[in-house]
Amino acid sequence: MAGNKFLDRLQAGGVMVSDGATGTNYQYRGLKLGIAPEEWIFDAPEQVIQLHRDFIEAGAHILLTNTFGGTPLRVAHSGLPVDAGELNRRAVELAREAVGSSDVLVAGSMGPTGQLLEPLGELPVGDAISAFAAQARALAEAGADLLVVETQFDLAEATTAIKGVRATTTLPLVVSFSFDMGKRTMMGNKPEDIAAQLTALGVDVIGVNCGKSLPENLENLKAMLGATDRPIWMKPNAGLPRMGANNQAIYDVSPRQMGEHAALWVAAGARIIGGCCGTSPEHLREIAKAAAPVRQA
Repeated sequence: MAGNKFLDRLQAGGVMVSDGATGTNYQYRGLKLGIAPEEWIFDAPEQVIQLHRDFIEAGAHILLTNTFGGTPLRVAHSGLPVDAGELNRRAVELAREAVGSSDVLVAGSMGPTGQLLEPLGELPVGDAISAFAAQARALAEAGADLLVVETQFDLAEATTAIKGVRATTTLPLVVSFSFDMGKRTMMGNKPEDIAAQLTALGVDVIGVNCGKSLPENLENLKAMLGATDRPIWMKPNAGLPRMGANNQAIYDVSPRQMGEHAALWVAAGARIIGGCCGTSPEHLREIAKAAAPVRQA
């Protein structure tokens, strides 16, 4: 897609910095347990904008919208009193408000449907494709610069997401998997197999996000790099959580430690780096420092 700012920056070389966690940071800022992060799009938009701005100040070049649960299927399940189109459009507007006149890019976040596809589950493939297509259309029409299908664990569902996106828009597409079983996804998919299949499907950028330990995710990054010529997106958790007071998740990887690991991601060849669950603006500041020597000017 000629002329897209995201692809142009990738082509120019260097390393870009994505943002950190959404849900865990909202919880630290007052979101009650059991409440979908997307509710803050309407109930606390100032908090959504402030977190985006905090990540920009920490060094982010890319912001993900607060739309991880933004497919029509998940919006209906969550009981939110809005339709998915309105939710996704408003989330892009809030990110754009945070970006202002800067050159930070807005990425439309698209998480899993939350259901298993037939025959393992009850969700028809066609319904999944339609759900992803509807979300992609809303994000693209609202002005997202790229789309990020993230925290995937099933190649079959990721394929439906790709089909839905490509039926709707030509925006650049990142598809990122979570390796919750260490070096495999919950559905048993291996990083090298994922990278090979996503490359064949024409995905622009392939990624690792969420998952288990930082050392395991580094190995997954390397495995993907060995199986594709596509740029790699690296956005892992700040380690695994433990439960603290009031059932709040605590992540023990410090900002300094996260920065040290980020330097390894860059050395291995990752082109876009950031953090998932537990990654605060302070963590992201250290991640950005790791990217600085090779950062896109």
